[in-house]
Amino acid sequence: MESIIGLLRVRVIKGVNLVFRDTRGSDPYIVLRLGGQKLKTNAIKNNVNPEWNEDLTLSISEPLEPIKLQVYDKDTFSSDDKMGDAEFDIQSFLQAVRMNLAGIPNGTIITTVQPSRENCLAVESPILKKDGKVIQELVLRLQNVESGEVELQLSWVSMPGAPGF
Repeated sequence: MESIIGLLRVRVIKGVNLVFRDTRGSDPYIVLRLGGQKLKTNAIKNNVNPEWNEDLTLSISEPLEPIKLQVYDKDTFSSDDKMGDAEFDIQSFLQAVRMNLAGIPNGTIITTVQPSRENCLAVESPILKKDGKVIQELVLRLQNVESGEVELQLSWVSMPGAPGF
């Protein structure tokens, strides 16, 4: 049986160099999936470099699965077009959340996740203490598409009585 250990706030910041799926551009939006959860951002009209700055919150259970991200082009008269996808793992992030950070100064990088064949990171991803919280900044390179990256920021929302947190 799965037990919820906390909430993960995913700030969807922006997309960079997304592909054109319509003649005038694209109307991109993002879908996040974890287990049976599915959350999505608003569509941004005619923009291949959209800025969402939207917060989506996922409940996190153990065992942990990777979070799936998909980008779509919103269409009115046909099914939405795929604009790429990515996955990201939050194991390193949760390890940092579980640490005692009481004596660590604000702005300190706790650890860094390196890009590899096992993840969709475009650049190294720092996990740091910022304003008393653990934050991870990610730039994900989209797969199954010609180009595009998505920038995210993760932060943890503690739940009273959650095991291990």
